[in-house]
Amino acid sequence: MPSSRHADAASTRPLDILQQVFGYAAFRGQQQAVVDHVTAGGDALVLMPTGGGKSLCYQVPAIARHRAGQGVTLVVSPLIALMHDQVGALDEAGVKSAFLNSTLEGDEARRVERDLMAGNLVLLYAAPERILTPRFLAMLDSLHERGLLSLVAIDEAHCVSQWGHDFREEYLGLSQLHERFPSVPRIALTATADAHTRADIVERLALESAQQFVASFDRPNIRYVIVEKDEPRQQLLRLLRDEHEGDAGIVYCQSRKKVEDTAAWLAGEGLNALPYHAGLDAAVRRQNQDRFLRDEGVVMVATIAFGMGIDKPDVRFVAHLDLPKNIEGYYQETGRAGRDGGPATAWMAYGLADVVNQRRMIDEGEADEEFKRLQRAKLDALLALAEAHDCRRVRLLAYFDEASQPCGNCDNCLHPPAVWDATDAARKALSCIYRFHQQSGFGFGAGHLIDVLRGKVTDKVTQRGHERLSTFGIGADVAEQQWRSVLRQLIALGHVRSVGEFNTLELTDSARAVLRGGVPVLLRVPAEAPPRGRRSNRGTGSSRGGTAKPPPLPLDEAGLARFAALKAWRAEVAKSHNLPAYVVFHDATLAEMAREAPDSLDALAGISGVGGKKLDAYGSDLLRVLAAAG
Repeated sequence: MPSSRHADAASTRPLDILQQVFGYAAFRGQQQAVVDHVTAGGDALVLMPTGGGKSLCYQVPAIARHRAGQGVTLVVSPLIALMHDQVGALDEAGVKSAFLNSTLEGDEARRVERDLMAGNLVLLYAAPERILTPRFLAMLDSLHERGLLSLVAIDEAHCVSQWGHDFREEYLGLSQLHERFPSVPRIALTATADAHTRADIVERLALESAQQFVASFDRPNIRYVIVEKDEPRQQLLRLLRDEHEGDAGIVYCQSRKKVEDTAAWLAGEGLNALPYHAGLDAAVRRQNQDRFLRDEGVVMVATIAFGMGIDKPDVRFVAHLDLPKNIEGYYQETGRAGRDGGPATAWMAYGLADVVNQRRMIDEGEADEEFKRLQRAKLDALLALAEAHDCRRVRLLAYFDEASQPCGNCDNCLHPPAVWDATDAARKALSCIYRFHQQSGFGFGAGHLIDVLRGKVTDKVTQRGHERLSTFGIGADVAEQQWRSVLRQLIALGHVRSVGEFNTLELTDSARAVLRGGVPVLLRVPAEAPPRGRRSNRGTGSSRGGTAKPPPLPLDEAGLARFAALKAWRAEVAKSHNLPAYVVFHDATLAEMAREAPDSLDALAGISGVGGKKLDAYGSDLLRVLAAAG
């Protein structure tokens, strides 16, 4: 890469900007095509996985168009945390940008507005609800009249779709921007959208003429693991201690209470765990999020209120203690692991109660029947992924219409599951549910059904006279855990549904084919807990995050010393600038410096991730640190 110190500071060529400002030698994947199209004034819809470099797809065109005198790029962003990180990173790279949100005091907000109206800003970040206020729209009108509204970038564009996993009503008003400024190009970006959601984005944002860029959804560095719930807290603890000790990660729970209880329990087990949900005091949420972003080895236990726009690159695991609503949500949430390309784990524990609860929430919701039908189909796809015997990644990518081959890196590929023919057991369960309704006119829950099948005499069994049913005891040879697996699969396949406040079970129309023996039911054999033991390919570390993590590149002893010195220097800079360490430099950039040991500014400019502003700001210090570390 040519030295960014000698690059043309006013160049509008995207590749020059990429090298000079961001310090990268070349675009990745479809970035080049997107950037060229948008820089030239075209509309675009970009689907690119988390960690795929979506931000550069609008940041590079924003810089190019600003240098060409076309004004500011407005970035629609849903979260304050994302705005802060993006603006902090751009400031480090020497790009004049700002945000307008509720964290700014009056004087600060007015200064940003003055810079905006003067045409000084390259990018301005704001949330949709602020953008659509009369005052903000009036400022945009003034900019547009003077030819200074260059581009509109709509980040997390799936939020505009009611079919997606994170619908936000305020996004619906963004169509006003196109109606008001039809000549201003727009780029909408998201990491997840199936065909239905994609069509909804196009319609709601009036992007019918936009060129669509759909990158591969594959994240080969992520290992997908899905386990049946069997003391899920202990299962999670085994994962953290045996495979991710000292690593940063996210644990997702469905309820706020479960978040707090799980975080407290993990902390009691010696982990550096913090809670995050919308019900916490705003100052506590902000403090916990800052610790997660800035400290090493923090485990954030959270609802899905946490995560969108989190750019922390070294999240080594994402764990789900509850079943997400659909594959888009699952993919979006798991995609927050391994943004740096290093090995990461997407782990989920789920059980019968998860299936029942998710179906009940759909059935009891206030949406129309068409919406419920689609949500059930999306849940079914996720359940099929969870129950799969074959490659998880093949099934996950197929959901997004992408063909692939078995990955060799998911749990099913690494440890192919044993299966058993559960057709006879399934027929017994369905027959027992039928007998309940035949005798009483209503159904019963899974626990009572299993008691009857296994011939267990309880007060409830005798009170209902169910010991006299022909199905009483016909499943005594099947363990309770296996029965739960059978019922979970029958619900997942849609042969049984759970209804009402008490989650009683009833048959669906498709159950008849199973009862007649025409539909085989093959189930996974419940896996035993893996033996305790640490993976040999990971560095050791304290569960409190006190031990240094291994670098992303293999380094010799001298290189490791340089890497440690560079990380210590970066920590001081990040603290003084009030930024997460990765905003200063990613680990991968420090590791390359440690390996190459550049001894001049020109040599340092050749390191990936060292742009012109950072070279000027930090170059001399970096050379001093490298020389001192040997």
